[in-house]
Amino acid sequence: METIFALASAQGKAGVAVIRVSGPLAHEAGAQLCRGALPARGKSLKILKDQSGERLDEALVLSFTAPKSFTGENTVEFQVHGSTAVVAAVLETLGRIAGLRMAEPGEFTRRALENGNLDLAQVEGLADLIDAETEAQRRQAQIILAGGLGELAETWRASLIRAASLIEVTIDFADEEVPVDVTPEVSALLAEVQAGLARETDGVKIAERIRSGFEVAIIGAPNVGKSTLLNALAGREAAITSEFAGTTRDVIEVRMDLAGLPVTLLDTAGLRDTEDHVEGIGIALARKRAEDADLRVFLAEKNDILDVAMEDGDIRLQPKADLRGDAENAISGKSGQGIDRLVEHISLILKNRSSQAGIATRARHRDAMLSALVSLDEAQDILSRGPGFYDIAAEEMRSAIRALETLVGRIGVENLLDEIFSSFCLGK
Repeated sequence: METIFALASAQGKAGVAVIRVSGPLAHEAGAQLCRGALPARGKSLKILKDQSGERLDEALVLSFTAPKSFTGENTVEFQVHGSTAVVAAVLETLGRIAGLRMAEPGEFTRRALENGNLDLAQVEGLADLIDAETEAQRRQAQIILAGGLGELAETWRASLIRAASLIEVTIDFADEEVPVDVTPEVSALLAEVQAGLARETDGVKIAERIRSGFEVAIIGAPNVGKSTLLNALAGREAAITSEFAGTTRDVIEVRMDLAGLPVTLLDTAGLRDTEDHVEGIGIALARKRAEDADLRVFLAEKNDILDVAMEDGDIRLQPKADLRGDAENAISGKSGQGIDRLVEHISLILKNRSSQAGIATRARHRDAMLSALVSLDEAQDILSRGPGFYDIAAEEMRSAIRALETLVGRIGVENLLDEIFSSFCLGK
């Protein structure tokens, strides 16, 4: 196993930079830079020097001994002053030590996975935590990183192993009379796991939205104030506004934080019949994005017929409240009237939806759980046919167990690893 090193904090000038070294030669490399032995585990304040003895920096040095480190290997971290020159000098000095090389993207985390310090779901949770922009994303990522999904999968796996063991005993003693009918207990164990899997599978879509962001489309006819409303919500001139119909031809996206939830607002082309080919393309795209959005805000008069069907939770408001006497249920991006009420309304709807989120957050998680559910449905059906089919039922249970093991990366995920770790920076 090679010893690797990299800058573990963000690139660029900062007050402090962290440089990590991990592998069998980590402590020896640290001792070379510090010109003296380091504690096996602990912290010390050291002067770092290069091969010629020239001072590089004064650093807080943290030592970790395997397996009690992030990677599960011997690790040394140097907290140096965060100038680009200091960081470059320390990295260059480490690169000249025999047996050390620069880490690849995600390699520290990959070693943590390979050494059993993290499961695959926790690795994904770490990636989500690094990318988290809102409070909801942070909380969700922390649950995964803390091992919440892995613990749930292990609970299900233990129940299925128990169920399969009971069936295997019956098969082993097929020629003898088994004193107890295990079918009720096995069926109950399977039903409990099925219920848990179904709950988590249903919650994946919402959890994915918390991770990637909810989409809220503003739609309506030309010149009803959609772009003005978007700009008011964004707090900046994100979209061009004018008195001419058809100004917005493409979908304009603005990402923002609403009540701790990631939300992308979509300003769409005004919906109308047109002979302008380019505007027609924009209108078709507007319809498609509006239909796919998680929530739609319609700007329309009371008697207007909507070109896109309203769904449960969608919001309908009258436009240009500043120009009408009766401003009830109306909004104006120009004057700001009704903006706070709309933000509160959107936040409440999305918060209620977010409460249905499960622990699992990715399509990969959903696919693994659905695969396990299919196998368990088959197992329940086969169990009802009697002891003569128990061997087939046991195999379906084993298939469900294997699906849960792919969920946390125990088996069958080698082809996913390169893709997952490619999103990490060098220092992770």
